[in-house]
Amino acid sequence: MTQASAEAAQTQKKVALVTGAGSGIGRATARKLLANGYSVVLAGRRQAPLDALANEAQEQGNDALAVACDVTDAASVASLFDVIRLRYGRLDVLFNNAGRNAPPVEIDQIELDDWRCVVDTNLTGVFLCTRAAFAMMKAQTPRGGRIINNGSISAHAPRPFSSAYTATKHAITGLTKSVSLDGRPYDIVCGQIDIGNAATEMAERMARGVAQANGTIAVEPLMDVEYVADAVLHMANLPLAANVQFMTIMASKMPFVGRG
Repeated sequence: MTQASAEAAQTQKKVALVTGAGSGIGRATARKLLANGYSVVLAGRRQAPLDALANEAQEQGNDALAVACDVTDAASVASLFDVIRLRYGRLDVLFNNAGRNAPPVEIDQIELDDWRCVVDTNLTGVFLCTRAAFAMMKAQTPRGGRIINNGSISAHAPRPFSSAYTATKHAITGLTKSVSLDGRPYDIVCGQIDIGNAATEMAERMARGVAQANGTIAVEPLMDVEYVADAVLHMANLPLAANVQFMTIMASKMPFVGRG
């Protein structure tokens, strides 16, 4: 990179990539980053909701780029990062948000295909995006960047009938620690946000009642997803000399502390 391009990189907007940006936590976080001066790459499997969000951002004078991507596919992730490199020349923040769940059944009832879909999205997808972001952040000028992983309350304590999801979220904690350690020589920091009961499409079932550890079904409180977006923004805005290694944000009265 030339001196002129290095100086330009220092003055341009910070660039963030949000996976799973078409709905829920990803969409709310992308909007929050856009409103706070970031250029945001919107990634997800479905192009239409990404385009709608990008158009909304552009109407508000913000810079958004919609890129359809399957995070479980290495070629698709590589193509996504090629687009980022060509458009912006750098990446400052990656929010690994894309995720999915399996049907809520006991472990002996989980279909292997369902298990693999959850692992491929929640763990391998995070690995593929992190690997690509790490390589870009290590090589760019100025060097470094921030990777934020969407963990879960399930990274600490499982719900009943959630072995696939819980296994991947526990694994994300280990990956977060490993990347945080390996990134130190390159000014790459990695943290994890563990979210409990944000009011999104994925959490609608909480309001209808979900299985509890004592065998009952209970309605659980939800919190506004905007609080999650605010928390991610706080993590993203920190200088690289500081890092939120782990944050838990949850509906205050959800059954987590004391679960079981």
